[in-house]
Amino acid sequence: MKKFIISFIIITALFSCKSKPPQLVRIEGKQTVINETIASDKTFENTIKPYREKVEKEMTTVISYTPINLNRTDEDLESSLGNLMADLCYERANPVFLSRTGKNIDFAMFNYGGIRATISKGNITNENAFNLMPFENSLVVVELTAEKIMELVNYLISENKAHPLSKQFNLAVTENGYDLKINNAPLETSKTYFVLTSDYLQTGGDNMNFFKNPVTIHKLDYKVRNAIIDYFKQTDTIKVSLDGRFRHEKTLKN
Repeated sequence: MKKFIISFIIITALFSCKSKPPQLVRIEGKQTVINETIASDKTFENTIKPYREKVEKEMTTVISYTPINLNRTDEDLESSLGNLMADLCYERANPVFLSRTGKNIDFAMFNYGGIRATISKGNITNENAFNLMPFENSLVVVELTAEKIMELVNYLISENKAHPLSKQFNLAVTENGYDLKINNAPLETSKTYFVLTSDYLQTGGDNMNFFKNPVTIHKLDYKVRNAIIDYFKQTDTIKVSLDGRFRHEKTLKN
């Protein structure tokens, strides 16, 4: 009995002394300033050096040339860079769409805010393309009803910005409304139109809700940036003009 009591006391003592699991009581943060006083790690530097040099060489490779500065602020409703971006995307995407569907894209439309950099007169490099389109947006073609096209037009007029539009689209804002032509023909209410845009805008980005819920949608698996780079590589000298594809129509007074 005595041995039992001693064993019981020892076991009780062991359980009573068992440590409790640790509990988090506070979190502290410490700011480490990164500046020239911190010595670089030579091993790390030597490891990334060949990759950095390869990227730098690739980014500085000249792929085209522009005789003028390209930007998005030439005029209120159109710009050299906007026209170029919409036209080149159309040119690169339409053969892909045609080969898959047997149909042509009617026009291309993108957003003013999607143009993230200018391109200065002179050589154009891969870096220019990445700065122009730093996002991973891809090209898509949506089939829109004439009603949706009218929503698109009303959006353009209310926004009053130089959203990139391809040359197949011509919109004149008049005192009494607007005059629209697509491929040199008036809008047909019974027809649907194939519009090239980005996957970001197709889901309603920049409040372009008219791109949502289209009749059909065709994903081209072609990034906008890649289309830009491919176009620059095939074009020795960039030619772009302001042709009035989106404008305020001036009324002549006697």
